[in-house]
Amino acid sequence: MNTVKTKISIILCCAGLMLLNACVVAKKTVYVKDMSTESLQPIKENPELNIQKGDRLNILVTAKDPELSVPFNAGSYVIGADGKMLTNDDKMSGQNYLVDQQGNIQFPILGALNVEKLTLDQIQNLIKNRLIADKLISDPIVKANILNFKIIVSGAVRQEVVLEVPDGKISILEAIAKAGGLGVNAAADRVTVIREENGMRSRIINNIESQTLFDSPVYHLKQNDVVYVEPKTAENTPREERKWRYIGTVLGSLTLILSVINLTK
Repeated sequence: MNTVKTKISIILCCAGLMLLNACVVAKKTVYVKDMSTESLQPIKENPELNIQKGDRLNILVTAKDPELSVPFNAGSYVIGADGKMLTNDDKMSGQNYLVDQQGNIQFPILGALNVEKLTLDQIQNLIKNRLIADKLISDPIVKANILNFKIIVSGAVRQEVVLEVPDGKISILEAIAKAGGLGVNAAADRVTVIREENGMRSRIINNIESQTLFDSPVYHLKQNDVVYVEPKTAENTPREERKWRYIGTVLGSLTLILSVINLTK
């Protein structure tokens, strides 16, 4: 009889430990785990970002003679006590522009400039060359950034976030890292990127446990991409999560108490 009680106690004890650990045990995800450590693979070049209709740009023009760049930069100068114009380095933020439905921005003095499908580097060169050709500034330095390059990361990640990327360069792995990494319930082989481009919407599923991720057309993200990490199972709400943790703890504790009682009889 004592042997039977001992076996029952051991079973109950193990069951209690399993219940206590049920909420904290999770399989860890290994990124690109099938990639060989001995082989070399060519790196795909990060494609340049192409400007689209509806994008918002920030363009800053500077020159050796600061007064020449004033007409092209809002809020980049102040008037001194003597009435002279002084540059304000803290406010050298340039001017913001909306790309209209014709693909144009309205640039001071130069007028309408078509920037649709151009890269940021091409826009910088376009403005720089026009300023020189029109003899407005002989030595301009032009810096362009995109203001609406935002990536949404949601689903089974540690923290859902909206990322702003002024230089337009970010990969899926970087975006997930900035969201705190994958959650415990994440399906690493079901990382979806939803992309809107040229009036069309596409959905591409990626497996971040495989090296094929690097060949994905959406490995390098574009403006307004949505990265959605699918959960393996239906996720509990915080209230449900607390309830099951409480139930697991109570049942585990009762099981251990009963085991101790059986052993001491």
